[in-house]
Amino acid sequence: MTKENTGPLRGIKILDISTMIAAPYAATLLGDFGADVTKIELPGKGDTLRTVGPYKNNEPLRWPGLARNKKSITLDIRTDKGKDIFKKLISQSDVLIENFRPGTMEKWGLGYDELKKSNPNLIMSRISGYGQTGPYRERAGFGTPGTAFSGHTALSGYTDRPPVSPPYSLLDYITGIHMALATVSALYSRDINEDVGIGGQEVEMGLYESIFRMLEFLVAEYDQNQKVRERSPGLAGHSSPAGTYETRDGKYVVLVCSTDSTFERLAKAMKREDMLENDRYYTNSVRLKHDDEVQNIVAPWIKQHTQDELTSVLDSYGVPVSPILTIEDIFKDPHYKARENIVEVDHPRLGKVKVPGVVPKFSKTPGSIRHRAPELGEHNEDILKNSLGLSSGEIEELKTQKVI
Repeated sequence: MTKENTGPLRGIKILDISTMIAAPYAATLLGDFGADVTKIELPGKGDTLRTVGPYKNNEPLRWPGLARNKKSITLDIRTDKGKDIFKKLISQSDVLIENFRPGTMEKWGLGYDELKKSNPNLIMSRISGYGQTGPYRERAGFGTPGTAFSGHTALSGYTDRPPVSPPYSLLDYITGIHMALATVSALYSRDINEDVGIGGQEVEMGLYESIFRMLEFLVAEYDQNQKVRERSPGLAGHSSPAGTYETRDGKYVVLVCSTDSTFERLAKAMKREDMLENDRYYTNSVRLKHDDEVQNIVAPWIKQHTQDELTSVLDSYGVPVSPILTIEDIFKDPHYKARENIVEVDHPRLGKVKVPGVVPKFSKTPGSIRHRAPELGEHNEDILKNSLGLSSGEIEELKTQKVI
């Protein structure tokens, strides 16, 4: 992990003072693409994510993937000396990423109006549960409750059972992607408009807003049809046929015919071209009205084939189908290997740990994993001495005072 930094964001300096998943993930994505990311953590405690499972030998296994390409320094920015050091770091940085409750940074005297005195070109990227404004701005916000607030959970599950939350931190990761996009957009705006002095700015969003942004069909449907969509275990009300199907060998696949041309290819694969002439099936809109009938034709045909047989046949006809892969399947899959979707990173105690690779891929300025996730405060001396010019004695005094 000493790869040369050829990423498109090389030269950009980011301070990450956030915790847990959403905002740190945004910083990690930017680090993957070449940004120099320094993570500031509370002395003696660090990011809460350092204690979140799953584990091996008491080692948190999320940390290697979510904190790669970052340096770590400890700094209590609530103290006077900590604030002074923080502002010096701000003066050398392009971006600050934070996810405290709205008003927290201002309470500490570190709001954007104050920080831009140290660096008027600073981009301050802020994630909170419900955003910096609105009546719920001060509520505690976490991913699973935020998913419920977004409208997503109400759509998930079976109608005869309670709604189902995602089995992992889906909202946090989607929000992280949105914030990474917003941050590079703000950087581009700052730099491309340098001559007109736009400078830095705040970029902020609530956790729930990232998934809500993806539910445009739900918003328009309720606005125009006053329909409250019921929850469903799969894609519902969009395409027919669509769903999860069992194969002859007891495995499962997901099949979706989102367009009429796709259904035409499926009908030919099933040797059921007659459906293309039937006024109950020939377009998606009429198939949706007779979806039970369509499913009673498609599901038994799928059940006649093994998973491998089915995917081979449908692939040859250009029908979108995928086996439902477990993580064990993914580790063995040749496509994941060819795409370098799983890579190894160093770990100070576990030796090597596999993590997701860098995506998207750039043809001329590829991202990379250049160094492993840091130990708490691992880069204190490097940054405080080499970047800020503090002496060894000053650093020791800061340790004694628990500022770092």
